[in-house]
Amino acid sequence: MSELGYLTSLWSYYLVRMHESRDDETGAMTTETAIITAILAGLALAVGAIIVTKVTTKAESIPTN
Repeated sequence: MSELGYLTSLWSYYLVRMHESRDDETGAMTTETAIITAILAGLALAVGAIIVTKVTTKAESIPTN
């Protein structure tokens, strides 16, 4: 499974978990939801950094002569 496929699966899992926690009648943000949100934000930044690195590397390898 590729990195992006793994991250997509993980993202989907945590989104389902967040929606399930929202259906709870407590009405307050739980610690678990806050941690999941922080993890997802970190993953999004990591994926963005990977994409920028790969695009930059590819762009630098293009000859300009």
